[in-house]
Amino acid sequence: MTPRLRFETISKSFPGVNALTDVSFDVAPGEIHGLLGENGAGKSTLLRILSGVFRPTSGTVFVDGMPVAFKKPMDARAAGIAMIHQELQQVPHLSVAQNMFLGHSLTHMGGMFVSRREQEARAAEALSMIDKTIDPSAPISSLKVAQRQIVEIGRALLDKAKVIAMDEPTSSLTPSEFDRLAEVIAGLSASGVSIIYVSHKMDEVFRICQRSSIMRDGKLVDIVDLAKVSEKDVIAKMVGRELMQEEHNSFVTDTVKLEARNLSSATRIRDVSFTLHKGEVLGIAGLVGSGRTELLRLLAGADRLSAGSISIDGKEQSFANPRDAIAAGIGLVPEERKREGIIPLRPVATNMALASLGSFSSGGMINNSKLRATAQDLLKRVNLRPFQLDRPIRLFSGGNQQKAIIARWLAAKSQILLFDEPTRGIDVGAKSEIYHLIEDLAREGHSIIVVSSELPEVIRLSDRVLVMREGRIAADIPRDQLSESAIVAHAIPGANADADDARIARPV
Repeated sequence: MTPRLRFETISKSFPGVNALTDVSFDVAPGEIHGLLGENGAGKSTLLRILSGVFRPTSGTVFVDGMPVAFKKPMDARAAGIAMIHQELQQVPHLSVAQNMFLGHSLTHMGGMFVSRREQEARAAEALSMIDKTIDPSAPISSLKVAQRQIVEIGRALLDKAKVIAMDEPTSSLTPSEFDRLAEVIAGLSASGVSIIYVSHKMDEVFRICQRSSIMRDGKLVDIVDLAKVSEKDVIAKMVGRELMQEEHNSFVTDTVKLEARNLSSATRIRDVSFTLHKGEVLGIAGLVGSGRTELLRLLAGADRLSAGSISIDGKEQSFANPRDAIAAGIGLVPEERKREGIIPLRPVATNMALASLGSFSSGGMINNSKLRATAQDLLKRVNLRPFQLDRPIRLFSGGNQQKAIIARWLAAKSQILLFDEPTRGIDVGAKSEIYHLIEDLAREGHSIIVVSSELPEVIRLSDRVLVMREGRIAADIPRDQLSESAIVAHAIPGANADADDARIARPV
């Protein structure tokens, strides 16, 4: 059978760097093919060549056995190539149908008027193949992220796509939303559409992909049949080494660092009380919308309390804004890293210093030598790669951006660190590093709260786990009694725990 897509000895060079070197692999009609590698492995460069953003320095791309040379993205679309980006390329105030026809609107009267009815009818036809519940006339901003992903797939079907490349399509999806997306992908595969699936979530890749190409340092390392290899083997090929064994170490003490009493807010939180000890990693689990992020925002001074109190080292605090929380020794590593955690165009050293600029200034002037000396020390400590202090932070991988934000709170001498989805969009190698950074901080006496939608992650990191449901704490589960089923039993109303798990969580 002629491959639907083939890369043949693809190389791409930029000034001073070889991004890709002789990459060759093929994708069969209807195949769901994983593309794996750490950030910087060359995956994005290869997909940009496929989608017409870049032209290869050498090598050839074949579609259905015919060589193609895309000069621009429209050429790739015309050849049946669709790209679904991690950050969706949509205009919020436009309708679903208008977004699906961006760049090629249906017009009449010589292009003077857009045929909205025809666009909506065509959009409805495409969407009916994957999700009939989406209204083509609805504003795209009214849809959930999972539905917006499906709209992008519908847009690809409008163009009669033969190949759809998906770059981290589930980074913002819940497990149930991924289940729905997996069904859609399976349906596309059955109809003959080939899928290239990029994800850092190994469980997803093993669940939906047949084969996977593994890249490292711009080169193809291996092409594996996922039914015949283990996740551990794949990760070792990706990172070039076996990762450190992920075992939990506890450094919790008897000293209470933070006490929250009967916290409530206008943003979902209802009568929440808990303590956080010095050296403790306290996990917070629960469904999306259970109040996890809202609780961290209260603790970080981003939202205001309507009732209750927060004490640190036995002293009651009052946070009018995040500056007050920072002064009290609290630092937040936010879920939306790119939108809330960094200034993309500024150097990584400047981003590191954002929470403590006062300590680097005198008379209103920044002492750059002092700032750089601190950046040298702290960014080296968190193993920033590449170690380039003046490089804009937007040019670093997600994992290295996260390291810079952690260094920010070390520079601010924060003793309480709040991590909201600490490894979202981060590759497996960097994820392991983040885990060990959190563990090292706990060893040094920092007090840490971790919110994560990934149950294995929250179990791996935590000394105990608070389970939230509908803005309240539903259970407090100690380390020796943690399990995924125990967490789920208290996170979902009406869920039943296994017989062994029914007695392990203490309802609050």
